[in-house]
Amino acid sequence: MYLYNSATHKKELFVPNDPALVKMYTCGPTVYHFAHIGNLRTYIMEDVLEKALRYAGYNVKRVMNITDVGHLASDADTGEDKMLKGARREHKTVMEIAKYYTDAFFADCEKLNIKRPDVVEPATNCIDNYIDMVQRLLEKGSAYVAGGNVYFDTSTLENYYVFGSHDEEDLAVGVREGVEEDTNKRNKNDFVLWFTKSKFEDQALKWDSPWGVGYPGWHIECSCISMKHLGENLDIHAGGIDNAFPHHTNEIAQSESYLGHKWCNYWFHVHHLNTDTGKMSKSKGEFLTVSLLEQKGYDPMAYRLFCLQSHYRRNLVFSWENLDNAVAAYDKLIAKIATLKNEGEVEEEAFGQLKARFQKALDGDLNTSVAVTSVYDVLKAKCSDATKLALLADFDRVLSLNLLSAAENLQKKQAQEAAASADPEIDALVAARTEAKKAKNFAEADRIRDELKARGIEIIDTPQGAKWRKV
Repeated sequence: MYLYNSATHKKELFVPNDPALVKMYTCGPTVYHFAHIGNLRTYIMEDVLEKALRYAGYNVKRVMNITDVGHLASDADTGEDKMLKGARREHKTVMEIAKYYTDAFFADCEKLNIKRPDVVEPATNCIDNYIDMVQRLLEKGSAYVAGGNVYFDTSTLENYYVFGSHDEEDLAVGVREGVEEDTNKRNKNDFVLWFTKSKFEDQALKWDSPWGVGYPGWHIECSCISMKHLGENLDIHAGGIDNAFPHHTNEIAQSESYLGHKWCNYWFHVHHLNTDTGKMSKSKGEFLTVSLLEQKGYDPMAYRLFCLQSHYRRNLVFSWENLDNAVAAYDKLIAKIATLKNEGEVEEEAFGQLKARFQKALDGDLNTSVAVTSVYDVLKAKCSDATKLALLADFDRVLSLNLLSAAENLQKKQAQEAAASADPEIDALVAARTEAKKAKNFAEADRIRDELKARGIEIIDTPQGAKWRKV
């Protein structure tokens, strides 16, 4: 399998540190609000990556954090804690907010067939781990205390901008436009490892530490949670492209300074879901959720297909028209699968050839659009229906589009509708009309048609014979 590595800016052959176990870490949500569908695009593609690795034969251990403290309104360590912001908005405690939106996040994941990671760790579970790492970084000279806070010293690094060059002038004040300068910092791009009570007096969650009562910075959480469950050598770290800088950049800085060696081999970043006005964001006040899509009548599987039809390294533009196109494609796909009958034997040669095309798409930097095309290749292939059904079940281990179960549900629905519309008297009249036409008694055929029409029945002539429906 070849994956694009954001740290080297090229596709690389994936080779895990230990062939027996792939260690994968993905940044989890900050649970102060619902996840919008832009957030969920990232989780869908990370889900596909994990399933593709398992499909290729790897054993995978995937860890994800839940940020319930420490993530400030600005990624540059300024503004109020997002969790406190959510608690104030809804007049609840921070922990009540965290539980409610954590549950909501995983409910959305379930609707989208996103597998729950093997380990899910809330940030508030690991305070001792953060304190230990901060102490070690101070001992090594990689951090300093100023103004009551503990900062990482980026001047100790040979290369801070691991994901690409940045203009020092552009970053002269913090790392985001409009961010106030933190005068405690020795260097403009230093970042907070531990805040004390000197920073935010109204912070809801605080813990004792050697530097005073306070709480961890956002960036240190992922490093410690990853090391706690996956050790000192990480194979893949995944997340949204907006986290590459500064969050993932800071993770690498503190982790490798702490460890004294390279920490993660492959960085997997999913690009933005945009609207016609730019990147989807909670800060704009309005954002689309899975629940809102459902309220409007959209199957979450149509949104998953919409995401799979584009490469994860391309920005994807959301519009209702684009989503409607995905709905139409999904419905047609399921309708086609519903016509298959589990008949004949599985033809091993055809199965192997078609599976190889699908595997090649996944191995080519997780090319999901080509992988979806492989589904259509199966439907067009000259092989038994049993072979096609076996392949579709196999592919759906990765795509997770409910291909067979949705087709089965459609078959049941069609059977129920046919049973509900059955009428022996009308069936007899339709059969009599057919016989009249065969005998070239068109007057009688027309009479029967008109009689049925008067009763609200429309006859439809098809290559398979005459059908009828109520109008």
